[in-house]
Amino acid sequence: MEFQAPKGTRDFYPKQMAWQNFLFDAWRRVSIRNGFEQIDGPVIELLDLYQIKSGGEMVGQAFRVRHPETEDEQFAIRPEFTPTLARMVAEQANTLPKPIKWFSIPNVCRAERPQRGRLREHWQWNLDIIGLDSMTADAEAIFAAVDLMQELGLGPEHVRVKISHRQTIGHVLSKLGVADDKMVNAFELLDKRDKIEAQAFSQGASKLGLDGDRLDRFDQTCRMKYAAGQLHLLRQQIGIEENLEDLEDLDEKLTAFGIAPWCEYDLGIVRGFAYYTGTVFEIHETSGAERAIAGGGRYDNLIELFGGPKMSAVGFGMGDVVISLVLADKGLKPEDVSPRPHAFIIPEGDDMTGQVTQLAGQLRQQGLHIRFSYKSTRNMGKLLKEADAAHARYAVIINDQIQQDLVNLKDLDSGTQSQVNASQLPDLLQANNTG
Repeated sequence: MEFQAPKGTRDFYPKQMAWQNFLFDAWRRVSIRNGFEQIDGPVIELLDLYQIKSGGEMVGQAFRVRHPETEDEQFAIRPEFTPTLARMVAEQANTLPKPIKWFSIPNVCRAERPQRGRLREHWQWNLDIIGLDSMTADAEAIFAAVDLMQELGLGPEHVRVKISHRQTIGHVLSKLGVADDKMVNAFELLDKRDKIEAQAFSQGASKLGLDGDRLDRFDQTCRMKYAAGQLHLLRQQIGIEENLEDLEDLDEKLTAFGIAPWCEYDLGIVRGFAYYTGTVFEIHETSGAERAIAGGGRYDNLIELFGGPKMSAVGFGMGDVVISLVLADKGLKPEDVSPRPHAFIIPEGDDMTGQVTQLAGQLRQQGLHIRFSYKSTRNMGKLLKEADAAHARYAVIINDQIQQDLVNLKDLDSGTQSQVNASQLPDLLQANNTG
């Protein structure tokens, strides 16, 4: 029999795993320097946990696991991490210092049709701020996302943070005739606008009271974009008289953080889940070639739903798949980020296996990344090719002179070679640390 990885999942060979670690390290660096602490939770949770947070939609995407002994209890492999986060906060809300600033990098699984940018299993960077009412939380979450974009070499010419507000969209929908009791359904439909057939969208909109001219007006409204600092134009063009205090406060903070050039207001961004209560945002590649790189917003009622106190919260998630595709498309994804050995030890002579392993052991104990050949050949040309294939920074060539503490150190980048004391190798190799 021949076996393959399940459809929608990936095998990570060394080169792919090196990229995954590179991306995860970037996520961690950005999170930590922005004041977030890492958490994690179980890969399986009770299925009801996802029912509380998102209703039937996320439950329908969950791979279900039934306990072999207690069939009355139904579990799910986590399709997302936010319910676990909410459960953890609710359990210890009274003892946790506020605001809570956590990040996580869970792998999640969703039972949906695999397609470009969306797999059945992926890893996700989640970042959340809980217990901070002010719009500083929203601005700081957006700043961290932009910080990550810059960390990976992307600029505002490559990606755009699209920001909206659920209440503002609700005001627009109300003016167009959508009843309050259908507002959640309207958000869910609008979130799928570009993912379903036009006829299906029109039929769904008609059930909400959005048809004909009203549908056209709403579609036109949702396709308008307003750069950060232009909220007055948004108010004028769509005739909103209601309070935009949240967005105005956020606008000031985005400018103060220095990320206004990355941001724009876009009422087409609604985020379908019902638990969002205020600002919502997504990060999109400017050409529109890929689905959203990241998405999130404010969810002030979620902790309370899980049995905790009422606490404000804002956060976002970013999957590893789309950001990798965007970086590759822009020529910003490195070809190979595998750890580079400090040195490759090459014997120049016969019967030197003992000296090779002894030197390798000594250097590895000094924290250096050292490799050597397992082949029987003593052909210097072949061994140097093997060292080069391993992307080693140096070749340490040893012969009988090692008894006098002497070795030849060849720089594989420049091709220069010099004789050095073997006892000096740890300092010399650390000084050019590329491992």
